[in-house]
Amino acid sequence: MAVIVKYVVERNGEEKMTFTSKSEADAYDKMLDMADEMFTLLSESELFEDEAKQEELSLFLAQKREDVLIALGAKKKAAPKKKAVKPEVVAEQQDDAA
Repeated sequence: MAVIVKYVVERNGEEKMTFTSKSEADAYDKMLDMADEMFTLLSESELFEDEAKQEELSLFLAQKREDVLIALGAKKKAAPKKKAVKPEVVAEQQDDAA
């Protein structure tokens, strides 16, 4: 018989998601916390009369946290990685220059 450890994220007595790693469960729980805070913030606006749409947007923004931080200027966008130059190409270019 195998023993399986499961981490369950629960909100208001309702099981939201089950994970096999604690770090994944913690990250998901943190994302739900952010969505709750976004929902509270959005509820101050009169833009959303439909509570379900407000909840969807809150969850979306929490899932896209990094992009939201970049859009707000709170975080810099990661610079694209430069391609590594192959050594043989560099050597050929040096031979042609001589």
